[in-house]
Amino acid sequence: MSNVIAIIMDGVAYGMLLFLSAVGLSVTLGLMRFINLAHGAFAMGGGYLAVVLVDAGLPFLLSLPIVFLAIGAAGIAIERAGIRHLYRRTALEQVLFSIGLALALGALANLVFGPQQQAIQIPSLLSGRVTVLGLEIARYRLFLIGMGAATAITLVCLFEYTLFGARIRAAVDNRRAAEGIGIQVERLFAVTFGLGAGLAGLGGALSVEMLGLDPAFALKYLTILLMVVAIGGAGSIAGSLQAALVLGTVDALFKYFLPEAGGFVIFGLLVAVLLVRPSGLRGRAA
Repeated sequence: MSNVIAIIMDGVAYGMLLFLSAVGLSVTLGLMRFINLAHGAFAMGGGYLAVVLVDAGLPFLLSLPIVFLAIGAAGIAIERAGIRHLYRRTALEQVLFSIGLALALGALANLVFGPQQQAIQIPSLLSGRVTVLGLEIARYRLFLIGMGAATAITLVCLFEYTLFGARIRAAVDNRRAAEGIGIQVERLFAVTFGLGAGLAGLGGALSVEMLGLDPAFALKYLTILLMVVAIGGAGSIAGSLQAALVLGTVDALFKYFLPEAGGFVIFGLLVAVLLVRPSGLRGRAA
């Protein structure tokens, strides 16, 4: 029984990691109506930046806010330079642009860092295991769970209970009316896209120790991130959290007890949810 609970805790930690990496994609897809298949590239960039900062002597915990701000700023720059021209274009054009951007950034990472896996040194504070209610749990897993919970609460408060969130919803529902009452829609979209990119970068930095990092990272985990958004419902913070926790826990359990069926169960879960709820667990109908 204790082994099962430990596996579930690992699954919850993995789910929180998925949430941190995917929630920005949920925001850009659900609130901004932009299909950003380059989202994994921002996560990859955050991972590489964290590796560089820690290798340069910066403490791991201090590198995390720097990664968030730097990747967020890069996201704003890319949004201003190219993505803002695609908001009213077709879904195919958005897909082609974003997947091309992901491939280009992956090739750049391969050129600069090489194809090998990267490692990162986490502090002793987060290393080893700790006993909680008689169970030995990895400290880093508990840290991921805490980070995911704090991020979820912050984002729900930001988008549901602040003027910023109200302006975002107004701009998405009726851009012309929002601009007519003085909302700077272009600036708002740039900041929101930067927030999503920064969260992806933070998720990527936290992923290095658990998932590894190489130039294929941007596309390797894109499918599971899209599954989180599809199951949870695009634009729903709570839905993304719920979907990520379910996927993480199911993945951990089946990898341990029935590894040969793990992939089938995950994709079967996606199909089952979308058959019953095409807009996801918490998504709004189009």
